[in-house]
Amino acid sequence: MALGLIYVDADACPVKAEIYKVAERHGMPVQVVANSFIQTPRVTWVALTQVGDGLDAADDWIAERAGPADIVITADIPLAARCVKAGATVLAPTGRPFNEQTIGMALATRNLMTDLRSAGESTRGPKAFTPRDRSAFLSALHEAIVQLKRRLPP
Repeated sequence: MALGLIYVDADACPVKAEIYKVAERHGMPVQVVANSFIQTPRVTWVALTQVGDGLDAADDWIAERAGPADIVITADIPLAARCVKAGATVLAPTGRPFNEQTIGMALATRNLMTDLRSAGESTRGPKAFTPRDRSAFLSALHEAIVQLKRRLPP
């Protein structure tokens, strides 16, 4: 099995430029998936798929295709869970890895916060994205690609 793609859940992804930079360095193609048009580099190794306006259209498109040779970049916990189940390497834009050991707790926390909000509780939103997050993501993506290359046969 050859090295796959980097799938980017792109509508709200703050690290697209970093993904392109690391992907180019490693020669790994990027599939950007979004509900609306997003400007991407005009290079052969970056492709944009614009899906419909459906609530989970981009998530469904990525989840149906991601597999063990691929990396998925998303902040969407349910999408991350689906991709982990499919064997993909999954990273949040902060560099946080989602895997079989961590996805259960991430889903449980997300569901708890959703339940609290629907019960009228005021919860804090996500933390602001920082330069430290950007740096952690760059390192995590580089390491994920290196590990994936080691794991896959040539």
